[in-house]
Amino acid sequence: TPPYGVIVYQEQVMQIDRTMAGYSLGEADLLRRAMGKKKKEEMDQQRARFATGAAERGVDKDLADTLFGLMEKFSGYGFNKSHAAPYALIAYQTAWLKANTPVEFYAASMSLDISNTDKLAVFYQDAKRQGVKIRPPDVNRSFADFEVEGGEVLYALGGIRNVGLQAMEHVVHVRSEGGPFRDLFDFVERVDPRQVNKRCFETLARAGAFDSIDLPSAPVLAAATVLLRHGQGVNERESSEQGGLFSSDRVDAREAVRKRIPKRDPWTPVERLDEELSAVGFYLSGHPLDDMVEALRRKRTDLLTDAIAKAEAGAEALRMAGVVRRKQEKPGRTGEKFAFVTLSDPTGEYEVLFPPEALRTCRDALEPGKAVAIRVRAKAKDGEVRFFGDSAEPIEKALENVVAGLRVHLAPRSAEIDALKARLEGSVNARGGEIVLIAGLGDGREVEVKLPGRFTLNNAVRGALKSAPGVVFVEDL
Repeated sequence: TPPYGVIVYQEQVMQIDRTMAGYSLGEADLLRRAMGKKKKEEMDQQRARFATGAAERGVDKDLADTLFGLMEKFSGYGFNKSHAAPYALIAYQTAWLKANTPVEFYAASMSLDISNTDKLAVFYQDAKRQGVKIRPPDVNRSFADFEVEGGEVLYALGGIRNVGLQAMEHVVHVRSEGGPFRDLFDFVERVDPRQVNKRCFETLARAGAFDSIDLPSAPVLAAATVLLRHGQGVNERESSEQGGLFSSDRVDAREAVRKRIPKRDPWTPVERLDEELSAVGFYLSGHPLDDMVEALRRKRTDLLTDAIAKAEAGAEALRMAGVVRRKQEKPGRTGEKFAFVTLSDPTGEYEVLFPPEALRTCRDALEPGKAVAIRVRAKAKDGEVRFFGDSAEPIEKALENVVAGLRVHLAPRSAEIDALKARLEGSVNARGGEIVLIAGLGDGREVEVKLPGRFTLNNAVRGALKSAPGVVFVEDL
């Protein structure tokens, strides 16, 4: 069988040595190693030993010499051939599966590396480029492992950090026996608190796994302690001699818990993605720069896929942007440090080498978690594009006032003007842009109100406005 060609060859060599030349197992292994090292002096000694042993067993001298020569010759290329053939076959099979069954291919690939966050991030980005949809984790839809449903990959609950595959198998088993979870109370009452502890529950909330059944994730996180205590109490009473709770008692218990749940505002879009990053290990349901793509393009800033295409076409100086994922500083030849910085944008992850002179000026901007705009030099060679950083600055500074203003569309009945004002505090800037509020009157007409003054229109302001009560959407003027 091709994948085991090397093993088969080694066994055959050792068997020939023992049968024809009287080698012991230890001697045969020494010959095998000598052939692998291709050292002439050792091979000359082994040739003499083989000839002597073969003569003692009545093997013709010319035949023994010819046979040893064949083994020696094969050792020169057999190892490479035995590897090249099976890897070529595996590469062909993998390419066929990816081209013809892409959804199943990515589900299977991610399943194999379910505990390796870095590998999962690579598969996710590649799937995204290929148009394969990967659904975020959901306690009512996902399984413990990666699965395929409706032409989409369901992200595995077991792929979330620090929850444990066994605990997620328990959650899926409970769901399959009793049906989908109706709400958070139903979830904590049905699962085993020894399997789904506080850390596990909070991580599921950060990953957005409860978003389909109850409160937004921020209030869920705040309610973790009281909810889990309630679930533990229900489990203890169910398993004790007291028997099950009456329906009315359970309703009363739930209402008492609701009153103790702390009040929390929902996370802003950026906060939600940051929490998802901490739980999943990479951005899954969106990216912090999604809302900035148009503004970045106005500043002639390229995303990764566009930057690679331009570099392969001969461009060298580029503007790029991303969220810093990792920074690794190393000492250079002069003792001064350079850095490998991994960044993420909505189209993928990439690495930039910042030499010492550039790192000195922008080290603070390159801390993990920060969004930055960078200038790079690109070098394309042998099908690979490498980036070398020249400068970096906070993305808010790079995009400041890139648009003339913002239109904020409101739902009149739910809009809270005081909440809007609070979100704009500290952003007044005489050199900034305008903000116009637009609300429908219900009869096809709209009213527009331009706020007095001008404002810094950075990503923080844009995100704060989007999360304000009653805001439908925000668009550029």
